[in-house]
Amino acid sequence: MKLKYIEEKFINGLMILATLTVFGFFAGIIWTIARTGFPALTWEIVSSLPGGGFYLGKEGGILNAIAGSLMIVLSSAVLGLIISVPIVFYMNVYLGKKSRIAYFTRLSFDVLFGIPSIVYGAFAFTIMIFFGLKTSLLGGIIVITLLIIPIFVRSMDEVAKSIPKDLLEAAFSLGATRWEVCRVVVRQIAPGIATATLLSVGRAIGDAAGVLFTAGFTDNIPTSLSEPAATLPLAVFFQLSSPIPEVRERAYAAALLLTLIVLVISIVGRVINNRFSKHRIK
Repeated sequence: MKLKYIEEKFINGLMILATLTVFGFFAGIIWTIARTGFPALTWEIVSSLPGGGFYLGKEGGILNAIAGSLMIVLSSAVLGLIISVPIVFYMNVYLGKKSRIAYFTRLSFDVLFGIPSIVYGAFAFTIMIFFGLKTSLLGGIIVITLLIIPIFVRSMDEVAKSIPKDLLEAAFSLGATRWEVCRVVVRQIAPGIATATLLSVGRAIGDAAGVLFTAGFTDNIPTSLSEPAATLPLAVFFQLSSPIPEVRERAYAAALLLTLIVLVISIVGRVINNRFSKHRIK
């Protein structure tokens, strides 16, 4: 009995140590970014485009990168949902849980989930060359959509698989069609949709490797899908490699802004998830 007590205390200590270690790294990252970036995070940085000497430490801001990131991420999230939701319905309503097609579909998305974003960027770049497209806002949307579809599908699928079988059978027994059952499933996987959107947007807005090949970079806000688009991760990358201290400080300001955006998205996603979870049958 005493040995089991010591073992339990040891495991509890390891869990507490692991939690404190993760929290310490998180706090260290936030402190490093905020200490350098907060003094440089001015209204001019957020509300203006880069000036003529911006990359030499003169006037200007990163409004182009903010607008480009939001355009790419929001468009990709909408496209990702439109493509992913029917896939989840097909696997969980039209196919059985023991279907081989569903099994290999899930396996495929598991593999796609782990592929680095730079591979997606290279693949999308190949597609763009084939169709004669240049680096543009459309290219960035394509690669980010490809990047987040596996996140959408696997996150929503895990929630859909947990729906009680009796609920679906009850709907079918009342004469509901498969399409009508899908409406029942939507209500149940709403928390999964919110979580998937949160994870997808968080990964998409912080991606630099994929958009480097496809979206390009510009000091202007794109007015069409065929124009290049700047993003916050690339703005951080380009400015942080500068030998000028003022420019590097702006890079930390951009990183801090990016962190704040992800934080806001996380909080909003958590609120939405809690709201929809109240209506879910367990």
